[in-house]
Amino acid sequence: MDRSVGPGDDFFHYAVGGWLKRNPIPPTEARWGSFYLLRENARQDLREILKGVAGTSLKNCDKDERLVRALWLSVLDERERARRAVKPLADIFKKIDAIADAKSLVRFFGQTEKIGMGGVFAPYVGRDDKDSGKNVLHLVQSGLSLPDRDYYLKDDEDSKKVRAAYRAYIPRLLKLAGYSAARAKHAVETIMHIETELAKASMTRVECRDPHALYNKRNLHSLSREAAGIDWKHYFEDIGAGAPREVVVGQPKFLKRTSELLREVPVEDWKTYLRWHAINGFAGILSPALERESFRFYATELSGVKKMRSKEERAVSVVDGALGDALGKLYVRKHFSPKAKRRINELVDNLFLVYRDRIGNLDWMSAATKKKALRKLSKMKRKLGYPSKWRTYRGVSLDARDYFGNAERIHQYEWRRMMAKLGKKPDPTEWHMTAPTVNAYFDPNANEIVFPAGIMQPPFFDANADDALNYGGIGSVIGHEITHGFDDAGRQFDEKGNLKEWWTKEDAKRFKKRAEVLKKQYNGFIAIDDMHVNGELTLGENIADLGGVVIAYDAFKRSQKGKKQENIDGLTPDERFFLGFAMAECGHTRPEALKKQVVTDPHSPSIFRVNGPLPHLDAFYEIFGVRRGQKLFRPAKDRVKIW
Repeated sequence: MDRSVGPGDDFFHYAVGGWLKRNPIPPTEARWGSFYLLRENARQDLREILKGVAGTSLKNCDKDERLVRALWLSVLDERERARRAVKPLADIFKKIDAIADAKSLVRFFGQTEKIGMGGVFAPYVGRDDKDSGKNVLHLVQSGLSLPDRDYYLKDDEDSKKVRAAYRAYIPRLLKLAGYSAARAKHAVETIMHIETELAKASMTRVECRDPHALYNKRNLHSLSREAAGIDWKHYFEDIGAGAPREVVVGQPKFLKRTSELLREVPVEDWKTYLRWHAINGFAGILSPALERESFRFYATELSGVKKMRSKEERAVSVVDGALGDALGKLYVRKHFSPKAKRRINELVDNLFLVYRDRIGNLDWMSAATKKKALRKLSKMKRKLGYPSKWRTYRGVSLDARDYFGNAERIHQYEWRRMMAKLGKKPDPTEWHMTAPTVNAYFDPNANEIVFPAGIMQPPFFDANADDALNYGGIGSVIGHEITHGFDDAGRQFDEKGNLKEWWTKEDAKRFKKRAEVLKKQYNGFIAIDDMHVNGELTLGENIADLGGVVIAYDAFKRSQKGKKQENIDGLTPDERFFLGFAMAECGHTRPEALKKQVVTDPHSPSIFRVNGPLPHLDAFYEIFGVRRGQKLFRPAKDRVKIW
């Protein structure tokens, strides 16, 4: 805490300012706070597991242990990676050299999806937004090397600086890959031209938040008419999708413009672009020199990170990302207790009960919409800790001396696994995060909340801690994820996960009116320099932050009925709840990373995830004596009540 700051002026720094002063951002991180400390703890737990497996005789390892062992050792073998340098790309370069026209260019896009090198659009298999009981093929925009389209198009000083840094990075990386200085310099303009044209055709992140705008169902005939320069029949065959009867296109104008660019841009320029994307895309798994150069641009120049993590720490992230179920199974054996799961279940039960009652008592929503909202809430599923069914990795064989080959084989396995879902019913047991992940999510198509074992650790959750801290921490996170089912995007999906209008027009207008107040409030927050938070980009997360703390506090108060209220360290249970909420969002960010966050991230900066929602809670004023004239004070009429 920092008692020199008034809670009514800046609750974030009042609650966590002392921690921030005592805990500077480590040189290996772009951000540091509760989430990142917990992730570091999980990383160390995983490192110990992997070191133990690596020190075990192969004959004493089960299949999962053999897989994670081989991948771990291959990542750590930097001498072998340096020896091979860019040789693993030889087959890709050979295929690029063979491209002779637009048709063979598209064939290349399809053939290389299977090994992890995508083209200018990205295919994947997922639920049909309007028929969530089946899986369909989706196509979305892709093809850029910078984190967002705006970096290519905007003329503010920060965007210009990023473009200049990117232009300097391209020849540095290409020269490490064997290009001459002249050839590398010539490639820059070609790459920038193609990527800028793709950026112009791309939808913005705000536009991509509209699920209706992203739902454009097409068949082979209509695709061939709209994007005539692309041989869709062979493309779909090459990616392993066969002849799909229907495809959901996220950005039809992007596909149309891409088909035009395939004709307008010379084939040799496309080949330059593709060689760059192969080198840049795989830099992290090629030689250590290429990995370091990629880190210098993406981590240091774009996010301000001063130093790479140790090779063991980087290897942990690789194994968790590539073999998450195999490693996750080992993790939960050691680091997740049945007691923790039982306590979390109790919290979730209480939050659902509170949410049900709050929906029933809303004064702005009609009985018709309330009935459907309650039905959606009652059908919302929960997944806690780890999957009930793990991936088998059947047919995957890894080599402890071949990092690139291992990454390729794992990607091929995951690609086959994904394509096998096409046209089938979704697997209700599937997870989209690994068990050690310190995060959580709401899946609108499945209407479910998911909390991996990794987030069920202090300070978010402690099975032995008092209710105030648990409800303020993990309780607010649970409430946040439930609220995503009812935020500006999530509310458009029904109880079955279908994109469907189930609100009355009047209720939808009332919701939007309340959401507009939040959007304007966050638009007024200055993140850094003259960069304001984008209230429209962050709207869904801001609604979820507000709903999360409101629901969690209500559930906490109900849990205390009949219990003796004791002060701890001079703090009441109510005060500890709000401190627990702030600690869960505790963190600070390097300037470079904060600027990138404002452009690319739907989450508001940490300070506003606390100081943004709290002024809308009447209890906040009562507990901390917030009064008119203090910075966080909002008149009662201006406090937003949504859920």
